[in-house]
Amino acid sequence: MENSTKKKKNNFLRECLSWLIYLVVLGGIYLTIAHFFTMATVDGHSMDPNLYNGEKMLVLKQADIKRNSVIIFDAHGEDPRASVNEYYVKRVIGLPGDTVSYKDGKLYVNNKVADQSFISKKELSIGTRYIDTDNGTQIKNWSISSLSRTKWVYNQNSKVVPKGEYFVLGDNRSVSNDSRYWGFVKKSKVLGVAKLFPWSGTAKHRHNVNDLAK
Repeated sequence: MENSTKKKKNNFLRECLSWLIYLVVLGGIYLTIAHFFTMATVDGHSMDPNLYNGEKMLVLKQADIKRNSVIIFDAHGEDPRASVNEYYVKRVIGLPGDTVSYKDGKLYVNNKVADQSFISKKELSIGTRYIDTDNGTQIKNWSISSLSRTKWVYNQNSKVVPKGEYFVLGDNRSVSNDSRYWGFVKKSKVLGVAKLFPWSGTAKHRHNVNDLAK
């Protein structure tokens, strides 16, 4: 009788230990995945047509941020109008140390015309203009220096993208609230790099989001 009781107790302990190990392993897997990946949903039209409102994205938290990367970031404290826990999705145009300017319908990065085949000619030549929010007029030519001097709350008098920060624009420039209006994005604010799933959108849209970073 005593041996039977001990045996049942040992079996119970082994079963509890097995479940504990299982839960620890499962928790470890979850934490590992959460450290590298998360999911996000597009809210708005600032990245049309490459990302549409309501589209699901995979966010790579540890991916390197390069020029043309599409990033998700906490906009609170960057855009003065953004609320707590409000996230934006935009495309990185300028890396730390870059000069960015727009002149005569063309966008320049480090004095070279930027390849922007991922947006329409209309968005490039008209949408990329800066809209003066005081009177609604379009400023046809601008640079980091002129934007920072006239409108930005933060980063005033900047001439280049500062260390550890990024200059971002939405693909749908005509409606995008981005670095033209409030300045740079700190690396510490970036949640990760957005990627489309193989079944999302069209092959062209997936290419424009997933493959242009360099």
